[in-house]
Amino acid sequence: MTTYIIKGARILGGEPADILVRDGVIAGVGHGLDDAGAQVVQAEGLIALPGLVDLHTHLREPGREDAETVESGTKSAAMGGFTAVHAMANTDPVADTAGVVEQVWRLGREAGYCDVQPVGAVTRGIRGEQLAELGAMADSAAGVRVFSDDGHCVSDAVIMRRALEYVKAFDGVVAQHAQEPRLTEGAQMNEGEVSAALGLPGWPAVAEEAIIARDVLLAQHVGSRLHVCHVSTAGSVEIIRWAKSKGCPVTAEVTPHHLLLTDARAESYDPIFKVNPPLRTADDVTALRHALADGTIDCVATDHAPHPVEAKETEWAVAAMGMIGLETALPVVQEAMVETDLLDWAGVAERMSFTPARIGRLPGQGRPLEAGSPANITLYDPAPRRTVEPTSMTSKSRNTPFTGLELPGRVIATFLRGRPTVLEGKLQ
Repeated sequence: MTTYIIKGARILGGEPADILVRDGVIAGVGHGLDDAGAQVVQAEGLIALPGLVDLHTHLREPGREDAETVESGTKSAAMGGFTAVHAMANTDPVADTAGVVEQVWRLGREAGYCDVQPVGAVTRGIRGEQLAELGAMADSAAGVRVFSDDGHCVSDAVIMRRALEYVKAFDGVVAQHAQEPRLTEGAQMNEGEVSAALGLPGWPAVAEEAIIARDVLLAQHVGSRLHVCHVSTAGSVEIIRWAKSKGCPVTAEVTPHHLLLTDARAESYDPIFKVNPPLRTADDVTALRHALADGTIDCVATDHAPHPVEAKETEWAVAAMGMIGLETALPVVQEAMVETDLLDWAGVAERMSFTPARIGRLPGQGRPLEAGSPANITLYDPAPRRTVEPTSMTSKSRNTPFTGLELPGRVIATFLRGRPTVLEGKLQ
């Protein structure tokens, strides 16, 4: 394996230092490091972050390879600075057995662009009726620890309680898609002034908040870990803040698009802005940013949801919900959180690497950039500003909501255990 010396990188935005990478681990951090025969990576002016970890990625394989594959999705992840992603279970067939999660895990290992940790379904076929093979998936080669019916809510309180009780035995976590189905029947966008003006059926904030309130109480009762997916409302923030104050074992994530965009985008009737949960109000965006800054929301997760062109280039009512986000996540977080002085780069590392790796129980990821740690490293240039162009992205799908928007920053290199998957902004 090639030895690398990364010269002059600002680790977590601090003072410049050299990083020596040998045999897949960080061999040293300091000044004036040298190693005969090492390949030098000039990193002056670049931020060095631990490899990013995404708790919420849709890779679509098996079953929807027209939208994304494990290979194309992990290439996209590497281009965004990620060294690990959690692959959601709503594939076809659903990842609700040991066989399917092992298939996804092996496809990730074969692709080699980042670690792929499968998420197992909570219920069979994500239908919400019977628990899936949670123990078998946990004991499989994939070692599943996160379980979610994402795309569907585990709306039955008894099923949710049983899932929390079951995963407690092996330190698992249930990641809930908080959406009360009866309150969102036919809903198309956030319920509010904009939906009323556009004549689109509204998606009330309480549909999310009611499920979160129920589930934090269940998690506290059982003493088991709950993770709340894609938090989108100010009310949800307050419920999670209250739950944490009571010692409830709950964590939560927010997506980049919910940190930057509002429901006003729907005024164009462009289905590129149709997503689940929907884009909310400016007040919600402000609440989410401050909750991420103060730790009420633990981490950023992309909810990368690729769709083929025909699923988005259609009328709003029948268009698919979802947005891609792996390649724009770090620039959006810089724009929404760093440029607004709500987070520094150490805070970004905490919320996009250390914490998601801890929640997902990935011991080899989300480690400090110090001697002895696996060399999972992202080099990022925060200076340039570029206009988002979908055709330049690596994902098979093009449904980014940031088209034409100028965002800061660019991933220059991504190292996975000492091997560059991206170098000088290009896939290796």
